[in-house]
Amino acid sequence: MTLKECYTAIGGDYEGVLSRLRSERLIQKFVLKFLDDDSYNQLCRTMEAKDYAEAFRAAHTLKGVCQNLGFTELGESSSDVTEALRAENGAEAERLIGKVHEDYKKTSETIRDFKAQAG
Repeated sequence: MTLKECYTAIGGDYEGVLSRLRSERLIQKFVLKFLDDDSYNQLCRTMEAKDYAEAFRAAHTLKGVCQNLGFTELGESSSDVTEALRAENGAEAERLIGKVHEDYKKTSETIRDFKAQAG
């Protein structure tokens, strides 16, 4: 799998991130570092604890990371949760979090597959 194919599989914007970072090697470096980012895990923990203020911070961080990396689908779902939490609507955030879980799983599994194939 190429890096561009990885982006296609996760519903990402490869061309957009390439225009910003200008180097496939640099994109690959940051894509692989995404697996070490803890904002998704923090979002899960804080949503489970109904600590919506901390969940907002985690969702906002995840959204920003996704926007920087061109992870469109995960960025959009985390943005929806961020906006629900910004409006202090925990029930809406709870309703929307499932899409974040789905998008994160697809994104992280695809990146792991890419990493395994890239060596």
